[in-house]
Amino acid sequence: MKSIFHLILTALLLCSVFSCATGTALVTGTQRPATKSDEVVVYTEAPEKYEVIGIVTASSDAGWTAQESLDLALAELKKQAAKIGANGIILENIGTSISGGMVMYGVYIPVTAKDVSGKAIFVEE
Repeated sequence: MKSIFHLILTALLLCSVFSCATGTALVTGTQRPATKSDEVVVYTEAPEKYEVIGIVTASSDAGWTAQESLDLALAELKKQAAKIGANGIILENIGTSISGGMVMYGVYIPVTAKDVSGKAIFVEE
């Protein structure tokens, strides 16, 4: 029983040490000066007046829970959008993927990630 506890604890520690949120931004429109990621608004439906700047993606396997991983992925998505001058994101996809895994004591432990993507937009105010 003690070795199973150590196995689980070691796996969790390794996952948290080697995991992170990553993302990309592809400019498809006119790039604007960078904005602040905490000011980027996430939309589930398109606002009235906006301009598409690009496509952003992000993934995170760093959270202790699925919700934490999703929150970290969304924070990275906002950071990617802000880098290309967006002040909004139209969220298009939320999913889960296997981002890797490790073998410990002969047991394969998969690492899952939350993946998000959307259109980086500039909303006219």
